[in-house]
Amino acid sequence: MGTAERRGASRAGGAQVTGHQVVDATDRDRPEGAAEPGGQETGVPTREARLGARERQYYRPLWVEEPARRRRLPDPVRTAAVRAVLLIAVTLIQAMVAFLCTMAGSWLAFPMVISSVVSTIAATWGALDVWVTRQVWNQRNGVVSVPSSTARALRRERRRTRRQERAAERGQERIRRRGGAGQLSHP
Repeated sequence: MGTAERRGASRAGGAQVTGHQVVDATDRDRPEGAAEPGGQETGVPTREARLGARERQYYRPLWVEEPARRRRLPDPVRTAAVRAVLLIAVTLIQAMVAFLCTMAGSWLAFPMVISSVVSTIAATWGALDVWVTRQVWNQRNGVVSVPSSTARALRRERRRTRRQERAAERGQERIRRRGGAGQLSHP
C-alpha cells in the first residue's frame, strides 16, 4: 500500500481513507477531514462534541505550588554553605584517592594523605564558618528577638540619624521659603 493510498488519494471525491490509523492519534496527528478509527468521517460537530467533553473533564494542573516551609537562607549564609559543601566534597574525594593509593602501594599515597589532612582542617573551618556567619547575620538583622540583640540598637541609631537629617532639611527649607538665602538671622 503506497503513501497516497494511506493518506486517502482523492479527498475531493469524498472517498474514505483506506489504510491504517493509529487509534490513540490526536487531532493534530490526523489530517483535516480524515476518517475516525470507527470509519466515520471527521466533521465539525464531532470535533466540537469532543472539545466540550474535554472541557467538562476535571482540570488538573501538572503540579501544585506549595508555600515554602522555611524561609530562604540569607545570601552570606548561603554563600558560606556552598563553600563548605565544596570543601567537604573535595576532602572526601582526596581521602578516597589517598586510601586507594595506599592500597595500591603508590608513591602518591603519602602526599594525598597529607593533603587530605589539610583538607579536613579546611572543611571543618568551612562548616564552622557557616555557623558563625549565620549567627552574625541573625545578630545584625534582628532575627533574634532578645534584649541583648545589637540589631535593635543599630536600628534605633539609624532612626535617630534619619530624624536628625529630616529635621535639618526642614529647617533649610524654611529658611529658603522666607528668602533668607541661607542666613539664619536677619541683620
